[in-house]
Amino acid sequence: MTHLAVTQATTWPNVVLILGLLLLALLAVGGTAATVQEFRKLRLVAAQEDALRQLVKRYEQLAETTLDAQQRVAADVSELRSRAASIEQILRTVE
Repeated sequence: MTHLAVTQATTWPNVVLILGLLLLALLAVGGTAATVQEFRKLRLVAAQEDALRQLVKRYEQLAETTLDAQQRVAADVSELRSRAASIEQILRTVE
């Protein structure tokens, strides 16, 4: 009868080598996971900064539009005051 399976005693150097390779693989997986996580955070921060830039741009446009509208309203009020003053003067001369 022939033994097909040869049993080999595991020696300490082999155990240390296997454990070292497992530790190296674990460190590689951990480093890869940490790198992927950091890239995700960087993309999220970049997206937030872009959204903030767009918000600031919209605010600046709104502020500019509001300023223009205020200046137009001030000009219209000024013209209405001058018209009211001229109407008052006409009414005084009629009396």
